[in-house]
Amino acid sequence: MGRLFGTDGVRGVANADLTAELALGLSVAAAHVLAEAGTFEGHRPTAVVGRDPRASGEFLEAAVVAGLASAGVDVLRVGVLPTPAVAHLTGVLGADLGVMLSASHNAMPDNGIKFFARGGHKLADELEDKIEAVYEEHRTGAPWERPTGAGVGRVRDFGEGFETYVSHLLSVLPNRLDGLKIVLDEAHGAAAHVSPEAFSRAGAQVVTIGAEPDGLNINDGCGSTHLELLKAAVVEHGADLGIAHDGDADRCLAVDAAGNEVDGDQILAVLALAMREAGTLRGDTVVATVMSNLGFKLAMEREGLNLVQTAVGDRYVLESMKENGYALGGEQSGHVIVLDHATTGDGTLTGLMLAARVAATGKSLADLAGVMERLPQILVNVKDVDKSRVTTSGELAAAVTAAERELGSTGRVLLRPSGTEPLVRVMVEAADIEQARAVAQRLADVVKSALG
Repeated sequence: MGRLFGTDGVRGVANADLTAELALGLSVAAAHVLAEAGTFEGHRPTAVVGRDPRASGEFLEAAVVAGLASAGVDVLRVGVLPTPAVAHLTGVLGADLGVMLSASHNAMPDNGIKFFARGGHKLADELEDKIEAVYEEHRTGAPWERPTGAGVGRVRDFGEGFETYVSHLLSVLPNRLDGLKIVLDEAHGAAAHVSPEAFSRAGAQVVTIGAEPDGLNINDGCGSTHLELLKAAVVEHGADLGIAHDGDADRCLAVDAAGNEVDGDQILAVLALAMREAGTLRGDTVVATVMSNLGFKLAMEREGLNLVQTAVGDRYVLESMKENGYALGGEQSGHVIVLDHATTGDGTLTGLMLAARVAATGKSLADLAGVMERLPQILVNVKDVDKSRVTTSGELAAAVTAAERELGSTGRVLLRPSGTEPLVRVMVEAADIEQARAVAQRLADVVKSALG
């Protein structure tokens, strides 16, 4: 069996790859593994379970709840809420485990299961591996130990989760949003009610699109992966800015008043300066991945801020932040982590903080985002190659060295093997897009000949 857990939980086509049986089995395995690790020691365990509005989330939630309760875990079912809300509630309610059912920005047929440990933090790789091993062991025949009588878990709905989370968002907002007109694209997802409520109560005049989830339309031509509707709506309504979430609202991208995209790098840059001004940017350091635009790095250097770069994936950003005590990190895709207020990327919190900066400074989002200039970035996927030899090919190393020499200090080359496919991603940045495109294609040809 291939590894079930990816970089962000277990995902697959619901009822094909991700079945009710798998959801139930993984939930029981998680309960057993955490019990063995001493997480439940001395008390009756509790789990918070939430989901996005996908139709398949209904039966998968039932399976997860059944698995946990059958393993002796009490369940608080919070219903449709964003991933960061489930993480937050896991922490503030003192729960031993959180479970979110969502495939984030993926299309509707997919779904996923994400586990959170006590405190609302993502499970460590070792625990995920152990859960997978225990699940497989029992799937192939070893019986579970099952409590009976009063030992089985109890299940109740926790409708207070919505208000608890919205109140938390408002409590950490540095200033109100009065006077701002904001368009919110909720991707017909988990934040369809939470985000408009939070922005409205913060004082903004809110226009919503993509806020009518029916279980089938999540991420369908809207949200952070499809910004066209938001760009048009911001211009049409004469709004100050637009905010877009993905299906589970752990991402935030933005649009300025003219309908131009403001990506995760630019949002990080704006928030970094705001937090430094407020004295909350510990170590004057921001954490980002190696895929961040070179323009972001140059902007941070110009502003006298430190940049720590990690492997691609918000979990690696978070690991670095927790390890070193940093307060802000994120990805170009819009996963932004403000560690003092959230344990994971929180799209609604990010959008609120971005809007708060606009309101506090009186500057337009375009002006604020202008702190960095996005350099042209070309990405070429080279398929059907031996990705394991990326770091050992002399021919490829020579080609990269030549490309870096040609680009100089205003360009960058990154070769990244895919984690799931036999391909290598060639990324080139340069001040001139035609130069970036030419260098990227030249490198892609070398990757194909050297590793094909």
